Amino acid sequence: MQGNPDETGGLRHICLSPPQQAELHADSLGEKLRIVIGNLPQGGVTLAEIRDLVGQDGLLLLTIFLTLGFMVPVSIPGVSVVFGSAILLIGVSRLRGRTLWLPKRLAHRVLPAEKVRAAFIKGSIWLRRLERVSRPHRLNGLASAGWADTVNSGALITGSLLLMAPVILVPFSNTLPALALLFLSIGLLQRDGLCILIGHLANFVTVIYFAGILVGGEAAFREAFQHLGG
Repeated sequence: MQGNPDETGGLRHICLSPPQQAELHADSLGEKLRIVIGNLPQGGVTLAEIRDLVGQDGLLLLTIFLTLGFMVPVSIPGVSVVFGSAILLIGVSRLRGRTLWLPKRLAHRVLPAEKVRAAFIKGSIWLRRLERVSRPHRLNGLASAGWADTVNSGALITGSLLLMAPVILVPFSNTLPALALLFLSIGLLQRDGLCILIGHLANFVTVIYFAGILVGGEAAFREAFQHLGG
């Protein structure tokens, strides 16, 4: 791996050697993730660098990598906004049939590499499990072009917005929408309609969960206000 500072203040462009690129294209998702983890730079890492490490395997593969860090029941301040924004742009790109564009400010925002690496390592456990249960061409109509693809792209957009929702320090507030995005992405890559259906259900559960938090928070605030008012 090679990384060189550029003229704009030390931002790097990561290049993999030909053997690494061949391995990244040839192996399973779990093996691809292992290579990406091994090639993360020290210190800080940007979204553009993660995109370059993943390579040209497609927007859905990038979505999978960006969701893996949230497979733990805690919020990750800041990261959910950066990664969620990227997934939102991926969903919009799929919906419009365009190539992915990342604004420079988002692409070059530096994140702690060690935290990203640790999150990817934990998330790889989920990825290996999902790879084992995924089956190509199940409920194939849910992965077909046309209206199904439009609905699925909309679901990716919905999941990304839920991932960015400002629900801080609430268990599973990042994990639930990330699960939806992970199932949707793997289902679309594998053309596995059952995984896609589970992704839609996970989005629905997330909406219900967040609504419950809002209702419960409002009730608690009202009760506290009445108590203080005597």
